[in-house]
Amino acid sequence: QVQLVESGGGLVQPGGSLRLSCAASGSIVSINAMGWYRQAPGKQRELVATSTSGGTRNYADFVKGRFTISRDSGKKSVYLQMNSLKPEDTAVYYCNANIRRTWLDGGTDYWGQGTQVTVSS
Repeated sequence: QVQLVESGGGLVQPGGSLRLSCAASGSIVSINAMGWYRQAPGKQRELVATSTSGGTRNYADFVKGRFTISRDSGKKSVYLQMNSLKPEDTAVYYCNANIRRTWLDGGTDYWGQGTQVTVSS
């Protein structure tokens, strides 16, 4: 079994900061890409940021310059530092990881349970 556990969501005022964390556990040989997605009420889930095993980072245009994704490979973790938060950033944020459970496995996507981020005064 593989689990992704997120933490760090909450309520913050506009212009504030939050740091999300996600840790993978279970039977894992290696992790390919890890990333963050979000889903606001009535909207589709959308990509926020991803980080490949080689260190390449990709950001959605609406978070460039405000959010930073980072990984700790030893801890099988990914983080999202969110600065200059706006009310439109309010959403449930989901951790995603493409994980290899055996060396013959090309990788399977796993999702965390989601953590609520609310930006409001």
